[in-house]
Amino acid sequence: MDIQEAVFLALDLTGTFVFAVSGVLLAARRGFDITGGLVLGLLAGIGGGMIRDVLLDRVPNALGQPIYLATPLFATLLIYLIGKHVSRARIWIVTFDAIGLAIFSVTGATIALGAGANYSAALFMGALTACGGGLMRDAVASEDPAIFSGTDLYLIPALFGSGLTVIADALNLLGGVVSLIIAALAFGFRMLAWKLQWRVPQPMRRWSYRETPKKMKKLPSVFRKPD
Repeated sequence: MDIQEAVFLALDLTGTFVFAVSGVLLAARRGFDITGGLVLGLLAGIGGGMIRDVLLDRVPNALGQPIYLATPLFATLLIYLIGKHVSRARIWIVTFDAIGLAIFSVTGATIALGAGANYSAALFMGALTACGGGLMRDAVASEDPAIFSGTDLYLIPALFGSGLTVIADALNLLGGVVSLIIAALAFGFRMLAWKLQWRVPQPMRRWSYRETPKKMKKLPSVFRKPD
């Protein structure tokens, strides 16, 4: 394994870990037990990558290299050993999620390019890797997925990261250092968008609905408003 491959593996495992941490933190906030935390950690950490690999007709990293499965397990044990205060750490959920999104937008596009995908497909695969695991995590936890929130930019930072990766590859600049720079830029974009609540254009007409007299009490969305 050369230096570039080692950097890429470390980057991909870091993305798996931080995404898994975001899933376990969300489970703690929801009051789930440790098995629920492991499930959300696995979904967030390896879910998007497994979908990408299946579509690319390659053996998923999580099945070909057991270390990818060990990473969410380690994240689960770590968070549940830290203490009960993690359940209130909304900012940490968003931060770890943003780190994972940024890293996976780069590694997902890079893996797609390495598998022979064209630039359009690589752009899509990068965004899918970045958003797929988080989408499954939020859906299972009954959280409003950030990717569907009109008050949040989630898919766009993922496309930003995978788009820069595709451009760097087209210019023969893609490497370990450039990948780290792109991931940092995508992370900064995502966190700035969350902090300032940047919006995508809203529909010109809203769907009408009749409010029910009683509503079930529900925790506010993690991604709805900054702390």
